[in-house]
Amino acid sequence: MKSIFILLDSFITIYLWVIIANALLSWLVAFNILNTQNRFVFSVLDITYKLTDPILNKIRRFVPTFGSIDISPIILILALIFLRNLVFEIFAPSLF
Repeated sequence: MKSIFILLDSFITIYLWVIIANALLSWLVAFNILNTQNRFVFSVLDITYKLTDPILNKIRRFVPTFGSIDISPIILILALIFLRNLVFEIFAPSLF
């Protein structure tokens, strides 16, 4: 059972890094630092969009817009950290 929690924690941690990479790459593309004509940049950006946009679009429906600032990645990161802490508080003390 302990290995299931470690695996869940690893998945959440990897997904958190994918969200952060998606946000950073989208900023770099928006400021014309990265060019999406480059195949590698486009493929990395496409993968991060495909992994994060389904969940972020659901959050964006409920969060008001603040001009050009998108706070949905921040909300998703906080929700994932809360979920990880909640799972370990409820189930993990009996395992460790």
